[in-house]
Amino acid sequence: MATRGWWNWWLRQIIATVAVSVWWQKAKSDPQINLLNKGCSQYNATNAADFFNNLNATFSDLRTQLSAGGGRLFATAEQARSSDPVYAMVQCRNYMSETDCLACYDAAVSQIRNCSAANGARTTLPGNVQICGDQTAPTPAEFEAEGQTLLMNLEAATPRMNPYFAATKRSVANSNNLTIYGVAQCAQTISQTGCQDCLTVAFRNIQGCLPDADGRAVDAACFLRYSDTPFFSDNQTTNITPFLGAGGNSSKNKAIIGGVVGGGALVLVLVALFLWNKFTRKSKPAQRGNILGATELQGPNIYSYKDLKAATSNFSEENKLGEGGFGDVYKATLKNGNVVAVKKLNISYSRAKADFETEVRLISNVHHRNLVRLLGCCSKGSELLLVYEYMANGSLDRFLYGDKRGSLTWKQRFDIIFGTARGLAYLHEQYHVTIIHRDVKPSNILLDNDFGAKIADFGLARLLPENQSHVSTKFAGTLGYTAPEYAIHGHLSEKVDTYSFGVVILEMMSGRRISDLNVDSENEYLLEEAWKLHESGMHQKLADETLNSNEYKPEELKKMVEIALLCTQSPASSRPTMSEILAMLLSDRSVLEQRAPTRSSFTYGNIINVGETTSASTGTSASNATASSTQFTGR
Repeated sequence: MATRGWWNWWLRQIIATVAVSVWWQKAKSDPQINLLNKGCSQYNATNAADFFNNLNATFSDLRTQLSAGGGRLFATAEQARSSDPVYAMVQCRNYMSETDCLACYDAAVSQIRNCSAANGARTTLPGNVQICGDQTAPTPAEFEAEGQTLLMNLEAATPRMNPYFAATKRSVANSNNLTIYGVAQCAQTISQTGCQDCLTVAFRNIQGCLPDADGRAVDAACFLRYSDTPFFSDNQTTNITPFLGAGGNSSKNKAIIGGVVGGGALVLVLVALFLWNKFTRKSKPAQRGNILGATELQGPNIYSYKDLKAATSNFSEENKLGEGGFGDVYKATLKNGNVVAVKKLNISYSRAKADFETEVRLISNVHHRNLVRLLGCCSKGSELLLVYEYMANGSLDRFLYGDKRGSLTWKQRFDIIFGTARGLAYLHEQYHVTIIHRDVKPSNILLDNDFGAKIADFGLARLLPENQSHVSTKFAGTLGYTAPEYAIHGHLSEKVDTYSFGVVILEMMSGRRISDLNVDSENEYLLEEAWKLHESGMHQKLADETLNSNEYKPEELKKMVEIALLCTQSPASSRPTMSEILAMLLSDRSVLEQRAPTRSSFTYGNIINVGETTSASTGTSASNATASSTQFTGR
């Protein structure tokens, strides 16, 4: 989980990390350490001798701290006296003994040493993984009900505790003294919000194990486990009741080393980071190579085509959630009862294979509350399937100009805008690499049961190299939502997403498509009309006619239009970042008075004309591109 503030800066200084995962089956005298996953960074330290000296010193320091007695199961160490500094951390499960913690620590160190001079390593599972038992518990219905309650309580209470650890148990009704035991824990170095976000994903995953007798959800920042047999002592049981209400707060401070948690009964994390010393030298940055490898270590779940075919009733029309030129989406009920969405890519679409690989490799380990999670995939011959979490309310475009038009309240619209902004801010500024979505639009914003917004469809997503303001690339996206510098010159930066987000705000406020002409306003496109109404101070004329005017103040509508116009300014450097947009959304209009939007010479009509020329070169009908804002060049 990414933390906030300076920690985001810290993450950007990391050249690379390696993930090695160790899962320890509980046994007090025999740890039975099993290697789950191993990978080594493709980047090496610049001075191997200095690096190994520092690495050995930190490993020795960590072991000394763990061996000092007093039940200490967490330690950090650093050696930063040369050009190749090393920072390290270890954390074990709070219910483990010192002896067992040291045993797993030694095993992990031996695995990390196999990475030679690789400049980063950690023993953890990157990405939330579900590990279920192979036996069903007695009285499965009652066991599942109590298990759901126990896990839900752990999810709610643990982030409010200091440290982030809870162990509890519940009796199972209508059974012969059957008890279910559970533990939740987060890394000590993440924020309370980070712990909550991680456990929310873990809780969602581990539910799929019930009514199995035991199950685990393992992630890089948290761990959740239950079992019908005790795996912690009675004196370690935590009273979590005081932390289940609205109160409770963690006063934890962020440590200087970001922590991640992996494993089963044991947590062990070691991070050895080689930092780019920009203050003391100006040598050439390391080549990034295939940066996607940073997210390949765990990867998504692999589903069988047979199971997905059965789960969708042979991809029946009754289960179809949506369709498009690049694939149809189906509702699917898996064998364990979980409901998911399955996207069946259209193999006649020329970039289907490339988009499939992009989304699987890049997004499978990106977890955020405002991003639709890719659960897994299936590739069988020419069949390419992607499995996502199911979003009950479908896509936003249905509520703006589809069959659900007019049903969104002002508050719901604001919350959707804010959630979308938060998801983009994570991709641009809070993930360890900058991800540009390239296709932000209402049909790619999905809504959950509570109308929470989640950004979907990362088939066009691209990475922005750390030392570049933009990349030059062939255009791919949707006309009307595309920034002019990208449509005309192929200059791609995160500000391209900012532009698209501004267009989405205008559509949310007006209930109109960006490409629709307003015949009552001299045949103007939405963006052009918005600029004219802003300049004349007549923002209220842009309001969706289905909105209840009693739900919002005219100043609120004006503020949203101004933010949208700031997002669509040219040049790209004049647009705010997504984190700045989040601050604007939460502030009053006085903030905007100091940063009034300025209209550029580009208009939506300019982009349409450019789109006609570009689409002709890619075999796309110019008339289609103009009339319906169709996707082209890779979509």
